[in-house]
Amino acid sequence: MYLVENPVLQRELVVNLRMKRAFVLLLFYQVILAAVVYFAWPSQTRLEANSETAKGLVNMFFLGQYILTSLMAPSFAAAAITGEKERKTYEMLLASPLKPAAICLGKLFSSLAHLGLLVFASLPIVMLCLPLGGVSFYEVLAAYLGLLLSIITFGMISLACSSYFQRTAASLVASYLLILPLALVAILIWKSFEGQAESRLMLVLTVLPAISAAICVTLFLNTSARLLHPPDVGSEGKEVVDLDQEAQEVVGLVIQRDQFPDRLFAPPKRDDLMEDHANPVYDKEIHSEIFSQGTLMLRLVIQISMLLAIPIMAVCLFMRPQWAAWYIGYVVIFNMLVGPVFSAGSMTSERERQTLDLLLTTTITPWQILWGKLIAGLRISSVLTMFLVWPLFLACVLVPDYWRNIVGVGAYLTVIMLTCVTTAILALFFSVIFQKTSTSLMTSYSLIILLFCVPLATTIFVKTFMTGDQRATVATNSAVETSESALVRSVHWLGTSSPFAASFSVPFSPEDANRISEYNSGFNYYFPNNWNLFGSYVGFTLALNIFMFVVMIWLLNVRWRVAD
Repeated sequence: MYLVENPVLQRELVVNLRMKRAFVLLLFYQVILAAVVYFAWPSQTRLEANSETAKGLVNMFFLGQYILTSLMAPSFAAAAITGEKERKTYEMLLASPLKPAAICLGKLFSSLAHLGLLVFASLPIVMLCLPLGGVSFYEVLAAYLGLLLSIITFGMISLACSSYFQRTAASLVASYLLILPLALVAILIWKSFEGQAESRLMLVLTVLPAISAAICVTLFLNTSARLLHPPDVGSEGKEVVDLDQEAQEVVGLVIQRDQFPDRLFAPPKRDDLMEDHANPVYDKEIHSEIFSQGTLMLRLVIQISMLLAIPIMAVCLFMRPQWAAWYIGYVVIFNMLVGPVFSAGSMTSERERQTLDLLLTTTITPWQILWGKLIAGLRISSVLTMFLVWPLFLACVLVPDYWRNIVGVGAYLTVIMLTCVTTAILALFFSVIFQKTSTSLMTSYSLIILLFCVPLATTIFVKTFMTGDQRATVATNSAVETSESALVRSVHWLGTSSPFAASFSVPFSPEDANRISEYNSGFNYYFPNNWNLFGSYVGFTLALNIFMFVVMIWLLNVRWRVAD
């Protein structure tokens, strides 16, 4: 009943593994990994001379695969239980003869089966790197065991979040906020044992299983107990929350709608008449009830983000001002996770409530509808993001280096503001196009990663592998030198769409000579000081946002999918 004859597991496996997207995802995953190995393959013919190159290739291969699985695990498991709630089958599942533990096991293994298939399908590709030398079989074994344990742990975290929330979007954001810090710590520990194959294997066989088992068993028992005595049944599986009682019982942050700054993203409901010539869509959205399912998601977002910001802020803003771009990158990542959540359901929710056709037949113009929806979602994500920006203003007061680079600080703030607007408009754009909020949200995340992160990874990859092994021959081969410089220039401009590349390219010169030399080395090799790249990012982002907004107005003018 738990595994062999588990109907939940059998049904989910049949549905998930027979979908077209399962085969398409497997194809793209293998193509990407194979392309990484192909383009990073050393150009020399003597294998014994390439041990360092092979070691770097394998490490980057596993690092990239680990990051991909960390990003994909929540997308597979975060909707395991919230999907039942959204399909209104949650109560029927709980009323079945299945035990809660069997439901949890079925949901967990069915969610991670496809992801595990992707990981094991990459084994033939990595085995091609072993003949290059410099990589031990134990390192490969330790890497895959660690990857498997991490997948199970991240999947269990996402499943637990799915049991606590009513919507997939909230479960997905909470899962990412909990998983990404753990993934970062795991990567740092793994890098610290670089070149120590036996130590890595012992770490994976002893310490990692204990940590993974502790997390998984605790969350599994908690989730099973929650399904045994569910607090969120009745009223179509929606929990009726008494906000006053919740404010008395919660531990940690308490959100008060009538106080500053809480009223910036959650103003109280209107108790008077709307002003003349006001935008009714904006007025309705800005006073809408965002706490109808409780304040858990918002409290987690604020508390976890601020907790992580403290050490990053201390190191990158105050102790090492030349690392300020790293803190800006942290703020951008936070907005990437939070920004789409509050806009991805703006128009799809109208379709799901079957009110879109009524909205479009009113006298409200598409322009009013769109900017009302946009500002309402942007208001929440921007205020949450600005909670992480105040340390930058504090650093400007306390650290003299920022006053000497006040233009760079303005550029950092510009990058953050453009990121907030871009994530909100992208999510609203896909909300206009698609029918379901979950589809809109996942597509928004995919395109944001493609625009923001892929240029960053491509630049690092090209400058590390496709030009690094040619430096010895550049002096004697002018053709290689010309092709290499052209390749570097072309890849460098891929950062036009990435706020990370724009942040790292902003010139920032500390007064201390040691800090200047440190700033001009390291990551600055991949993204040297270049105001042109920052300017091109600003121009590209503004053009992209204007284009998407114009297309949305046109789609609404032609009554896009009104009858669907």
